Amino acid sequence: MLFTLAFPGIDPVLINIGPLPIRWYALAYITGLLLGWAYARALVARKAFWGGAAPLAPLDVDDLLVYAAMGVIFGGRLGYVVFYNAGFYLAHPAEVLAVWKGGMSFHGGLAGTVIAIYLLAKRKSLPVLSLADVCASAVPIGLFLGRIANFIKPELWGRPTDVAWAMVFPGAGPSPRHPSQLYEAGLEGFVLFFVLYIAILMGALRRPGLAAGIFAIGYGLARIACEFFREPDKQLGFLFGGATMGMLLSLPLIAIGVVFVVLACRKPLASGTQRPA
Repeated sequence: MLFTLAFPGIDPVLINIGPLPIRWYALAYITGLLLGWAYARALVARKAFWGGAAPLAPLDVDDLLVYAAMGVIFGGRLGYVVFYNAGFYLAHPAEVLAVWKGGMSFHGGLAGTVIAIYLLAKRKSLPVLSLADVCASAVPIGLFLGRIANFIKPELWGRPTDVAWAMVFPGAGPSPRHPSQLYEAGLEGFVLFFVLYIAILMGALRRPGLAAGIFAIGYGLARIACEFFREPDKQLGFLFGGATMGMLLSLPLIAIGVVFVVLACRKPLASGTQRPA
Protein backbone atom coordinates (compact mmCIF):
# COMPACT_ATOMS: atom_id res chain seq x y z
CA MET A 1 0.00 0.00 0.00
CA LEU A 2 1.20 3.52 -0.74
CA PHE A 3 -0.71 5.03 2.21
CA THR A 4 -3.51 4.49 4.70
CA LEU A 5 -5.91 6.92 6.29
CA ALA A 6 -4.92 8.02 9.76
CA PHE A 7 -7.28 6.84 12.49
CA PRO A 8 -8.69 10.04 14.02
CA GLY A 9 -7.92 8.92 17.57
CA ILE A 10 -10.91 10.61 19.22
CA ASP A 11 -10.84 10.33 23.01
CA PRO A 12 -13.55 7.79 23.93
CA VAL A 13 -14.34 9.96 26.98
CA LEU A 14 -16.23 13.08 25.91
CA ILE A 15 -15.93 14.85 29.24
CA ASN A 16 -15.21 14.08 32.88
CA ILE A 17 -17.69 15.39 35.43
CA GLY A 18 -15.68 15.02 38.60
CA PRO A 19 -14.86 11.31 38.93
CA LEU A 20 -17.58 10.37 36.42
CA PRO A 21 -16.44 9.93 32.79
CA ILE A 22 -19.05 10.62 30.11
CA ARG A 23 -18.17 8.30 27.22
CA TRP A 24 -19.18 8.64 23.59
CA TYR A 25 -20.44 5.05 23.75
CA ALA A 26 -22.97 5.77 26.52
CA LEU A 27 -23.89 9.08 24.90
CA ALA A 28 -24.65 7.28 21.63
CA TYR A 29 -27.06 4.91 23.38
CA ILE A 30 -28.82 7.73 25.24
CA THR A 31 -29.00 10.03 22.21
CA GLY A 32 -30.21 7.19 19.99
CA LEU A 33 -33.04 6.36 22.39
CA LEU A 34 -34.08 10.02 22.74
CA LEU A 35 -33.98 10.77 19.00
CA GLY A 36 -35.79 7.52 18.27
CA TRP A 37 -38.45 8.46 20.83
CA ALA A 38 -38.91 11.91 19.26
CA TYR A 39 -39.14 10.41 15.76
CA ALA A 40 -41.64 7.77 16.91
CA ARG A 41 -43.84 10.47 18.45
CA ALA A 42 -43.68 12.40 15.18
CA LEU A 43 -44.81 9.32 13.25
CA VAL A 44 -47.75 8.77 15.58
CA ALA A 45 -48.77 12.42 15.24
CA ARG A 46 -48.98 12.32 11.42
CA LYS A 47 -52.50 11.22 10.54
CA ALA A 48 -51.62 11.01 6.84
CA PHE A 49 -49.27 8.10 7.57
CA TRP A 50 -52.10 6.08 9.13
CA GLY A 51 -55.06 7.05 6.98
CA GLY A 52 -56.56 8.81 9.98
CA ALA A 53 -55.65 9.02 13.65
CA ALA A 54 -52.93 6.58 14.65
CA PRO A 55 -53.91 3.51 16.70
CA LEU A 56 -51.29 4.65 19.22
CA ALA A 57 -51.18 7.74 21.41
CA PRO A 58 -48.07 9.84 22.22
CA LEU A 59 -48.11 8.50 25.78
CA ASP A 60 -47.87 4.98 24.37
CA VAL A 61 -44.63 6.01 22.67
CA ASP A 62 -43.34 7.31 26.01
CA ASP A 63 -43.98 3.89 27.53
CA LEU A 64 -42.39 2.26 24.49
CA LEU A 65 -39.16 4.17 25.16
CA VAL A 66 -38.88 2.70 28.66
CA TYR A 67 -39.82 -0.83 27.61
CA ALA A 68 -37.52 -0.79 24.57
CA ALA A 69 -34.58 0.51 26.62
CA MET A 70 -34.97 -2.36 29.09
CA GLY A 71 -35.31 -4.85 26.26
CA VAL A 72 -32.15 -3.56 24.55
CA ILE A 73 -30.08 -3.67 27.74
CA PHE A 74 -31.15 -7.04 29.09
CA GLY A 75 -31.61 -8.76 25.74
CA GLY A 76 -28.41 -7.33 24.29
CA ARG A 77 -26.34 -8.50 27.23
CA LEU A 78 -27.95 -11.94 27.42
CA GLY A 79 -27.54 -12.40 23.67
CA TYR A 80 -23.84 -11.63 23.85
CA VAL A 81 -23.36 -14.00 26.78
CA VAL A 82 -25.19 -16.88 25.09
CA PHE A 83 -24.15 -16.50 21.45
CA TYR A 84 -20.71 -14.88 21.55
CA ASN A 85 -18.89 -15.86 24.75
CA ALA A 86 -20.79 -18.60 26.57
CA GLY A 87 -17.65 -20.49 27.61
CA PHE A 88 -16.12 -17.49 29.36
CA TYR A 89 -19.29 -16.59 31.25
CA LEU A 90 -19.91 -20.19 32.31
CA ALA A 91 -16.47 -20.10 33.90
CA HIS A 92 -16.95 -16.56 35.29
CA PRO A 93 -20.71 -16.16 36.00
CA ALA A 94 -20.19 -12.98 38.05
CA GLU A 95 -18.92 -11.25 34.89
CA VAL A 96 -22.37 -11.52 33.30
CA LEU A 97 -23.42 -8.41 35.23
CA ALA A 98 -20.26 -6.44 34.34
CA VAL A 99 -21.88 -4.61 31.42
CA TRP A 100 -19.45 -1.68 31.81
CA LYS A 101 -16.73 -3.94 30.42
CA GLY A 102 -18.56 -4.19 27.09
CA GLY A 103 -20.29 -7.02 25.31
CA MET A 104 -23.70 -6.43 23.72
CA SER A 105 -25.44 -8.29 20.90
CA PHE A 106 -27.79 -6.52 18.49
CA HIS A 107 -29.75 -9.68 17.80
CA GLY A 108 -30.16 -10.27 21.54
CA GLY A 109 -31.23 -6.66 22.02
CA LEU A 110 -33.75 -7.08 19.20
CA ALA A 111 -35.19 -10.20 20.82
CA GLY A 112 -35.44 -8.36 24.14
CA THR A 113 -37.20 -5.45 22.45
CA VAL A 114 -39.67 -7.78 20.73
CA ILE A 115 -40.60 -9.26 24.11
CA ALA A 116 -40.87 -5.78 25.61
CA ILE A 117 -43.17 -4.63 22.78
CA TYR A 118 -45.40 -7.67 23.27
CA LEU A 119 -45.65 -7.08 27.03
CA LEU A 120 -46.47 -3.40 26.54
CA ALA A 121 -49.08 -4.18 23.88
CA LYS A 122 -50.78 -6.72 26.14
CA ARG A 123 -50.68 -4.45 29.21
CA LYS A 124 -52.22 -1.47 27.39
CA SER A 125 -54.32 -3.37 24.80
CA LEU A 126 -52.37 -1.86 21.90
CA PRO A 127 -52.01 -3.31 18.39
CA VAL A 128 -48.70 -5.14 18.70
CA LEU A 129 -47.82 -4.94 14.98
CA SER A 130 -48.35 -1.18 14.79
CA LEU A 131 -46.26 -0.77 17.93
CA ALA A 132 -43.54 -2.89 16.33
CA ASP A 133 -43.74 -0.84 13.11
CA VAL A 134 -43.18 2.44 14.95
CA CYS A 135 -40.29 1.00 16.95
CA ALA A 136 -38.65 -0.57 13.88
CA SER A 137 -38.87 2.71 11.96
CA ALA A 138 -36.91 4.49 14.70
CA VAL A 139 -34.27 1.84 15.42
CA PRO A 140 -31.90 2.81 12.55
CA ILE A 141 -31.26 6.12 14.31
CA GLY A 142 -29.76 4.29 17.28
CA LEU A 143 -27.91 1.87 15.01
CA PHE A 144 -26.23 4.73 13.18
CA LEU A 145 -25.06 6.41 16.37
CA GLY A 146 -24.04 3.10 17.96
CA ARG A 147 -21.80 2.15 15.03
CA ILE A 148 -20.19 5.59 15.08
CA ALA A 149 -19.48 4.99 18.78
CA ASN A 150 -17.93 1.60 17.88
CA PHE A 151 -15.61 3.47 15.51
CA ILE A 152 -14.62 6.07 18.08
CA LYS A 153 -13.95 3.51 20.84
CA PRO A 154 -12.51 1.74 18.63
CA GLU A 155 -13.92 -1.80 18.45
CA LEU A 156 -15.53 -4.18 15.96
CA TRP A 157 -13.02 -3.13 13.33
CA GLY A 158 -12.76 -4.68 9.88
CA ARG A 159 -10.61 -7.32 8.26
CA PRO A 160 -7.14 -6.53 6.88
CA THR A 161 -7.26 -4.90 3.44
CA ASP A 162 -5.29 -2.80 0.99
CA VAL A 163 -8.10 -0.42 -0.02
CA ALA A 164 -7.15 3.25 -0.11
CA TRP A 165 -9.38 4.13 2.87
CA ALA A 166 -7.98 1.40 5.15
CA MET A 167 -7.01 2.37 8.70
CA VAL A 168 -4.67 1.02 11.36
CA PHE A 169 -6.84 0.73 14.46
CA PRO A 170 -5.29 1.01 17.94
CA GLY A 171 -5.25 -2.43 19.52
CA ALA A 172 -5.85 -4.26 16.24
CA GLY A 173 -2.23 -4.79 15.23
CA PRO A 174 -0.20 -3.15 12.47
CA SER A 175 -2.36 -4.26 9.53
CA PRO A 176 -4.56 -1.66 7.78
CA ARG A 177 -8.20 -2.68 8.08
CA HIS A 178 -11.64 -1.87 6.71
CA PRO A 179 -13.46 0.76 8.81
CA SER A 180 -16.36 -1.67 8.93
CA GLN A 181 -18.07 0.25 11.72
CA LEU A 182 -18.65 3.07 9.22
CA TYR A 183 -19.96 0.61 6.63
CA GLU A 184 -22.48 -0.62 9.20
CA ALA A 185 -23.40 2.92 10.23
CA GLY A 186 -24.13 3.70 6.59
CA LEU A 187 -26.11 0.58 5.69
CA GLU A 188 -27.80 -0.41 8.96
CA GLY A 189 -28.39 3.19 9.99
CA PHE A 190 -28.52 5.81 7.26
CA VAL A 191 -29.71 3.71 4.30
CA LEU A 192 -32.17 1.59 6.27
CA PHE A 193 -33.70 4.67 7.89
CA PHE A 194 -34.49 6.23 4.51
CA VAL A 195 -35.75 2.95 3.03
CA LEU A 196 -38.22 2.74 5.90
CA TYR A 197 -39.15 6.41 5.61
CA ILE A 198 -39.92 6.01 1.91
CA ALA A 199 -42.01 2.94 2.71
CA ILE A 200 -43.91 4.98 5.31
CA LEU A 201 -44.57 7.72 2.75
CA MET A 202 -46.01 5.02 0.50
CA GLY A 203 -48.40 3.82 3.23
CA ALA A 204 -46.44 1.14 5.10
CA LEU A 205 -47.92 2.08 8.49
CA ARG A 206 -51.39 1.37 7.10
CA ARG A 207 -50.37 -2.27 6.68
CA PRO A 208 -49.52 -3.47 10.21
CA GLY A 209 -46.29 -5.45 10.31
CA LEU A 210 -44.95 -4.15 6.99
CA ALA A 211 -42.43 -1.66 8.38
CA ALA A 212 -41.24 -4.22 10.93
CA GLY A 213 -40.79 -6.77 8.15
CA ILE A 214 -38.89 -4.34 5.94
CA PHE A 215 -36.63 -3.51 8.87
CA ALA A 216 -35.91 -7.19 9.57
CA ILE A 217 -35.05 -7.90 5.93
CA GLY A 218 -33.05 -4.70 5.51
CA TYR A 219 -31.04 -5.12 8.68
CA GLY A 220 -30.36 -8.78 8.01
CA LEU A 221 -29.08 -8.12 4.48
CA ALA A 222 -27.02 -5.11 5.59
CA ARG A 223 -25.47 -7.04 8.47
CA ILE A 224 -24.55 -10.01 6.29
CA ALA A 225 -22.99 -7.70 3.70
CA CYS A 226 -20.94 -5.89 6.33
CA GLU A 227 -19.82 -9.16 7.95
CA PHE A 228 -17.73 -9.84 4.84
CA PHE A 229 -15.59 -6.85 5.81
CA ARG A 230 -15.76 -7.10 9.62
CA GLU A 231 -13.26 -9.07 11.70
CA PRO A 232 -15.15 -11.85 13.50
CA ASP A 233 -15.07 -11.94 17.29
CA LYS A 234 -11.74 -13.46 18.30
CA GLN A 235 -13.30 -15.96 20.73
CA LEU A 236 -15.46 -17.35 17.89
CA GLY A 237 -13.60 -16.67 14.66
CA PHE A 238 -15.11 -18.03 11.47
CA LEU A 239 -17.61 -20.82 11.88
CA PHE A 240 -18.15 -23.01 8.79
CA GLY A 241 -17.60 -22.05 5.17
CA GLY A 242 -16.35 -18.62 6.20
CA ALA A 243 -19.64 -17.76 7.93
CA THR A 244 -19.72 -15.65 11.09
CA MET A 245 -22.12 -15.65 14.01
CA GLY A 246 -23.55 -12.31 12.80
CA MET A 247 -24.39 -13.88 9.44
CA LEU A 248 -26.07 -16.92 10.96
CA LEU A 249 -28.19 -14.88 13.37
CA SER A 250 -29.30 -12.62 10.51
CA LEU A 251 -30.66 -15.43 8.32
CA PRO A 252 -33.73 -16.24 10.48
CA LEU A 253 -34.29 -12.49 10.88
CA ILE A 254 -34.56 -12.12 7.09
CA ALA A 255 -36.92 -15.11 6.89
CA ILE A 256 -39.18 -13.65 9.60
CA GLY A 257 -39.14 -10.30 7.80
CA VAL A 258 -40.26 -11.91 4.54
CA VAL A 259 -43.19 -13.57 6.33
CA PHE A 260 -44.20 -10.25 7.89
CA VAL A 261 -44.05 -8.43 4.54
CA VAL A 262 -46.05 -11.09 2.71
CA LEU A 263 -48.77 -11.24 5.39
CA ALA A 264 -48.96 -7.44 5.63
CA CYS A 265 -49.31 -6.99 1.87
CA ARG A 266 -52.17 -9.50 1.74
CA LYS A 267 -54.26 -7.36 4.09
CA PRO A 268 -56.30 -4.36 2.94
CA LEU A 269 -55.08 -0.89 3.87
CA ALA A 270 -56.07 -0.08 7.44
CA SER A 271 -57.67 3.16 8.54
CA GLY A 272 -56.43 4.93 11.63
CA THR A 273 -58.25 4.51 14.93
CA GLN A 274 -58.47 7.34 17.43
CA ARG A 275 -57.10 6.62 20.90
CA PRO A 276 -57.26 8.92 23.92
CA ALA A 277 -54.12 11.05 24.39
